[in-house]
Amino acid sequence: MKALILLAMLISGGATAAAQTTFAVASIRPSSEAVKFENDGETKLLPNTLNMRDVTIETCIKWAYGVQRAQVSGPAVLTSERYDIVAKTDGPASSDEMKAMMQALLAERFKLEFHHEKRELKSFALTVAKGGPKLKQAGSDEVPLRQNYVMGTTARATTMAELADFLSGPTEKPVVDKTGLTGRWDFAFDFTKYMMDQPKSLDDFLLALNMTLQGELGLKLEAEKDIVDVMVVDHVQKPSDN
Repeated sequence: MKALILLAMLISGGATAAAQTTFAVASIRPSSEAVKFENDGETKLLPNTLNMRDVTIETCIKWAYGVQRAQVSGPAVLTSERYDIVAKTDGPASSDEMKAMMQALLAERFKLEFHHEKRELKSFALTVAKGGPKLKQAGSDEVPLRQNYVMGTTARATTMAELADFLSGPTEKPVVDKTGLTGRWDFAFDFTKYMMDQPKSLDDFLLALNMTLQGELGLKLEAEKDIVDVMVVDHVQKPSDN
């Protein structure tokens, strides 16, 4: 009898695990409204719901696979369309579990196919500037948050790896965290006093960004080259019907 009960528990546990490899239901619709100051829209996690607003397919790939913009290479459809996605699980799921489910959703609904290549790319190292960091250690009960506004960013309970990922967007290059700073941090930076005129080129913007990081956070970006793993998209398409 005990053996039968144990077998039933194993079967039940296996069924639950299998169910959690994909979302129970997922709605994908054209974006209803832009998210201000956020190129990647907005992604929110609840215990059993993933809510993404105004995101591209590239945004979903970056979130699901933990890669930066420069690490995704593929057709224009990756960024040409924007979507609102609401996906629900059968029960509470961790962030990593939801990312695995998003990988399955990308394959099923967007028909994503890709392969990996190693490429040497111009990149940036995020390091600590002379004089040390100007960051505040986050409290243990703080919820991670980052919000952009017209001339800057405010972040709470953010790791340096997450900051590097964020900076890879506007720099259009891979950014590698080499600060050596562990844990989560609170910080904010404002471009106002470092960007007197509208940047006329990416180089102008990068100069202002580096001045801002050094002046506000005690961090800096150093140009380098790295061998980077790149996801080369072989096939992807607009999503199938809900």
